[in-house]
Amino acid sequence: MSRLLLRTDLAPAPPPPSNGSGGRRADAQLASGLPRADTLVCSRANRPYAPGVSGLQPPPVSLRCPPMSNRVINFNAGPSGLPLPALERAQKEFLDFQGTGMSIMEHSHRGKDYESVHNEAIKLLTELLGVPDTHQVLFLQGGASHQFAMLPMNLRTEEHAGDYVLTGAWSQKALDEAKIVGKPAVAADTAVEGKFTRVPKQSELKLSANAPYVHITSNNTIFGTQFFDFPNTGNVPLIADMSSDILWRPTDVSKFGMIYAGAQKNIGPSGVTVVIMRKDLIEKSRKDIPKVLRYSTHAKENSLYNTAPTFAIYMVRNVLAVLKDMGGLPALEKQNRKKGEILYAAIDQSSGYFKCPVEKESRSVMNVVFRLPSEPLEEKFVSEAKKAGMVGLKGHRSVGGIRVSQYNAVTVEAVQKLVGFMDTFRKANG
Repeated sequence: MSRLLLRTDLAPAPPPPSNGSGGRRADAQLASGLPRADTLVCSRANRPYAPGVSGLQPPPVSLRCPPMSNRVINFNAGPSGLPLPALERAQKEFLDFQGTGMSIMEHSHRGKDYESVHNEAIKLLTELLGVPDTHQVLFLQGGASHQFAMLPMNLRTEEHAGDYVLTGAWSQKALDEAKIVGKPAVAADTAVEGKFTRVPKQSELKLSANAPYVHITSNNTIFGTQFFDFPNTGNVPLIADMSSDILWRPTDVSKFGMIYAGAQKNIGPSGVTVVIMRKDLIEKSRKDIPKVLRYSTHAKENSLYNTAPTFAIYMVRNVLAVLKDMGGLPALEKQNRKKGEILYAAIDQSSGYFKCPVEKESRSVMNVVFRLPSEPLEEKFVSEAKKAGMVGLKGHRSVGGIRVSQYNAVTVEAVQKLVGFMDTFRKANG
């Protein structure tokens, strides 16, 4: 890991004019014998940054970074934790990307240095998911919420704006956007008194023969439900919002007309949205909408029609490289299922102290939700967990309770630590 170095034995620079408070502060600092705060050097590049100072020859003295003992276990639902090696790689390259003398954030999105990162991210995602030649990977902006509107704008017909399977708050929001631009239909709705505790069976779906697509939300972060077997929609393209469970296991992309996902859970940081779309659907997308809202516009320009979220895509590249090194999606599925087994066993074996409201066949592996005997106990649970180094456990404000988001970056050991805390808390507060 690169270090930030501070030269402590430099000859002072000529003092700046003392015509302002900034100049007087600089003079005072030099007079005190303290090292100048602007004489920093990166140990990897060994290039000092010292405005107004020349002839810096003496060797630097290292200010080593403190150990990473203050890293918490991050159970946030999104933005969420990222693999530490991906963050460390960004830290190493932050000031000087591959010897170019500048950060990747400072590079032009049209330049070869950024373009290599951009294309590597596409290549890694294609490799990990096994994206077939019939589909194209796009990096867009606006989050999954933007796709709620962009999807029906591009694929609706005059008669129909898609069949929607309602399994939670996000699928409802997607339907609401489709209603603004067209005439969607509800293929299924599993809500009972405003709560979603399962995903529908194939036999419950009421699909329209003339629908341009069928839309599902594969995993529901708020209510903790997940599709493990995707609907069979026949010749109608299946569209999936996979924002919270993409890359958790191998997926047959060829079965989908389009997959989209906000990156900030399993792929990278917030700021970029992944779209994997069938090329024939891109070609048939509507042309009577603004260019920037057309999938065809971004596909033609390799997602560089306008300035891309370059740093977010760079971080996606870093995360995907780590996932590949971990053994790819088969290895991740094994790890993710183990985490789910450990946590749900702790809930089910707590003699009713912890209660999961989701039907077992629909229980999410990514977002595990449960309740304690009272809301005050839930607040205490969240507070004491934070003191123990575990954050992000408070349930969504619309439903309350506890939510454990255990995406790819969350280790089995982290879940085991949580389970140990749960047992201790139950015995002390039962």
